[in-house]
Amino acid sequence: MTRTKVSTVVLDAHQLADFYVRLLGYEVRAEEPDWVLIRPPDGDGVSLAFETEREYVRPVWPSRKPGDQQMMLHLDIEVDDLEGETARAVAEGATLAGYQPQDDVRVLLDPSGHPFCLWVETPE
Repeated sequence: MTRTKVSTVVLDAHQLADFYVRLLGYEVRAEEPDWVLIRPPDGDGVSLAFETEREYVRPVWPSRKPGDQQMMLHLDIEVDDLEGETARAVAEGATLAGYQPQDDVRVLLDPSGHPFCLWVETPE
């Protein structure tokens, strides 16, 4: 079998690129009017791309009723300091979600409403 790997996750909200550059310390690697690619400065890791979706509908998380726009995916972002990075994410424009399903994870919403999780790896 040939080698495969996920190289890029694409989100349908072009305006989010600046938010994730600040949050993750990524760099813009390519940019067009309706598309931006960002990735880690060392090039190691998953890249994120953002494209303009004119029919974008903000997701509801957690969805509670039929017809709510459900999230299609979310990003898990490992951090060393959960409290500190949660505060920094909020300062950069994220919103702490009202529903927090776990004590050792923080669910936040980016400025376009995509949920993402901050978490700390716990030693075994």
